[in-house]
Parts: sequence; C-alpha cells; structure tokens
Amino acid sequence: MNTNSDHSTEHLETFTVEQSVSYNWAYDTDRASLMRLYENAKRDQWNSTDVLDWSTDVDPRSEVLPDIGFGIYGTSVWNKLTKSEIEKLRHEALAWQLSQFLHGEQGALLATAQIVDAVPWYESKQYGSTQVMDEARHVEVYRKYLKEKVELEYPINPELKNLLDQILTESRWDMKLIGMQIIVEGLALASFASIRDVSADPLLKELTQYVISDESRHVAFGVLSLREYCQDLTEAERNEREDFIYEACLLMRDRIVMREVWENMGMDADHCIAVELDSAFFKDFRVRLFSKIVPNVKSLGFLSDRQRARFEQMGILHFESETTSDVDHDMEMERRMRSGELDQSAA
Repeated sequence: MNTNSDHSTEHLETFTVEQSVSYNWAYDTDRASLMRLYENAKRDQWNSTDVLDWSTDVDPRSEVLPDIGFGIYGTSVWNKLTKSEIEKLRHEALAWQLSQFLHGEQGALLATAQIVDAVPWYESKQYGSTQVMDEARHVEVYRKYLKEKVELEYPINPELKNLLDQILTESRWDMKLIGMQIIVEGLALASFASIRDVSADPLLKELTQYVISDESRHVAFGVLSLREYCQDLTEAERNEREDFIYEACLLMRDRIVMREVWENMGMDADHCIAVELDSAFFKDFRVRLFSKIVPNVKSLGFLSDRQRARFEQMGILHFESETTSDVDHDMEMERRMRSGELDQSAA
C-alpha cells in the first residue's frame, strides 16, 4: 500500500480531453464581487513552509481522529478488536481519509487550470489563476503530511475518481464549475471543517484551517461565476445540470465508504460497511456533508420541484434554509469584519 516510486511513471495516467479555450480582450471590470474575491485571494496567500510547524511529532496509530468517527465504534465488531488492531485501524483510516483529500486536491488543481482557459469572463480567469496556486499548495501539504507523518498512502477511491474524470473530460465550462466548485469543493469544505474541529493533532488541525480559508473562496468563485450564466439556460439545459448535480451528490456520498481499509484489516468489508451505514453517527455525518452544497444549488436555480424531491429522499433538503452556509452570507460577514462593523468572535 505504501507508494515510493516518486521518480517513475508507474502511477502516471494520461488521457486526451476536448477543451474549449477563450480569450477575452475586454479588460474593463464590472463584476465587483469577483474582483473583491480576487483581492482577498491575493491578500490571503500563505506558505506552508513558514506557517506550519512540520517538526510536530505525529503518531498515526494514536487517536488523531476520534474513534467515535468509526461507524463500527461501540458495536460488537469494535469490541472484538484488540488494542493492536485498533491502533492499526486508526493508522489505515487516517491514511485513507487524507489520501482521498490529496487525490481530490490534485483533481481540483487540474480542473481549475482548465477553468482558467475556458471561463469567458476576464474577472473569472483572473480569480481562477489564484485558485490554481491554492490547489497546488493543498496538494503539497497533504502529500507532505502523508509522506512524513502518516507514512502510508491509499489509491483514489473509485467513486471520487469517477466524478473527477467526468469533470476533467467535460467540455462545457459551466459544468466543470458546477462539478468542482459547487459539489467537490462544497463537500470538501464541510469535511475539512469536521477534521479541524475534532483532530487531536495540532499540525493537522492548523493545516486544515489554512486549507479551509482557501476553500471558502473557491466555493464563492463557483457561485459568483455561474449565477450570471445560469439565468439564460433553457429548461432542457437546466434539467441536465440538475441531473448532474444529483448524480454527483450520490457519488460523493457513497465515496466515504472505506472498503479498502476493511479489506486491509482482514475484516469482512461488507459487514463492516453495513454496520457503518446503520450507525446513527455515520448517517448524520453523511447528511452534514451537504450543508454547504444545498444553499448554493438553490441560489443557482437548480432546486426545482423534481430536484427537491430527490434531495428530500437523500435527507439533505432541509439545508436549503441554512443561510449561514450561503456564499452571500459568507461574503457579507467577511466584508463587515474587514470594515470593522463586526468583530470575528461575533461572526
């Protein structure tokens, strides 16, 4: 499971995609929100070499993430594990989770580079260039943490790979933005917040907080860039995008089933997954992952009666009223804090 072939092409995968490229010679800016986002991105760049304490000791077999996060915790399956097996499970699960973060960030790096080419507006191209740097930095920090602290890596989960492939091979720029900025980044933002809040490792906690500061801008970039374009979609085009959103949500919900870990532990993977899926804690976590997505899907006009019924079946429709997860709310809070109208603790 360890990968040490940094200087080989053993794990190199290449494919050819249809990609639109658009120049924009109109440099007058009239999209103030996007330009403000660009200014924020310039202001908030960070260097992991300087701001993170990489000398921190990390024991990946310790409870870096709380054991209660395992869906089998407290069940007969958990109670049969020895102390050594629990330590191994912690190590494997931490490696699996952070490996998926790493792979997702590489997908975001490639997708955002494509978006800079394809998006039609100068302001979006300019902001998108800052996200390319952000994603490169995220790949850097997760790769370093896995290599130096966890010393174990997992391949990309099939469901995540499926979604990234769809995004990267999609020729329409707005579909790339929906897939990456609204779905993948929205889920990542919720997942990263959970890791930050519960991790016992100060390095992982601080690393994740820095990543979150970038990810919130990425989601806002998607919403602000898509709103103008989506107003003019036909009913057929709107239905196609709603279907893509729904199918992507199903894929991303299902990707958190870590079958590979249970198999590496020599446990009955099907049984462990069934126990996890029946866990109240696990069910709640899977639902909360969509708290950042649903309000923004609604703001883009992709929450028709048909979509509402599907989201209701998934148990995530109630997030439509979560204004604290909406881009407009987040940007207004940021503006008020910067202007001195609101202190950070109040926000």
